[in-house]
Amino acid sequence: MDISLLEVESKSLLLPAFDEVAALRLGDWLVKAALDAQLPVVIDIRTANRTLFHASLPGSSPDNDAWARRKSNVALHFQAASLLVGERMRRSGRTLADQGLAASDYADHGGAVPIHVKGTGMVAVATVSGLPQLEDHRLVVRGLKALLANEA
Repeated sequence: MDISLLEVESKSLLLPAFDEVAALRLGDWLVKAALDAQLPVVIDIRTANRTLFHASLPGSSPDNDAWARRKSNVALHFQAASLLVGERMRRSGRTLADQGLAASDYADHGGAVPIHVKGTGMVAVATVSGLPQLEDHRLVVRGLKALLANEA
């Protein structure tokens, strides 16, 4: 994946506002999209200290919950999409362990996308787990674009 494209994508996902109602709208959109496509995923939207939305869809497993938590931790820690963090790490030859981050709590695989609000910065992270990492990432991005377009 091209790092510069991920960086541009991140800048295009700037929301005017985000609160519990927006988290519910985004979560509902992601659930509907996943159910329509019969995707066995976990969907998680959280701040650094609070879960705003969580759903485990048919076919998902407890492992998906653990992956969602670990990917969310990466996005919250680095304030960047977990896919972008992973690409940067691989390109630089570094690992999360080099940063003092345990694999039991952090995973730099795609699927966790920061939620940035204009004039505020990162306020939350939306995460999908259960698909290949690029598909997890793309589903969250589609949801955020729908939220931006007031379609969620």
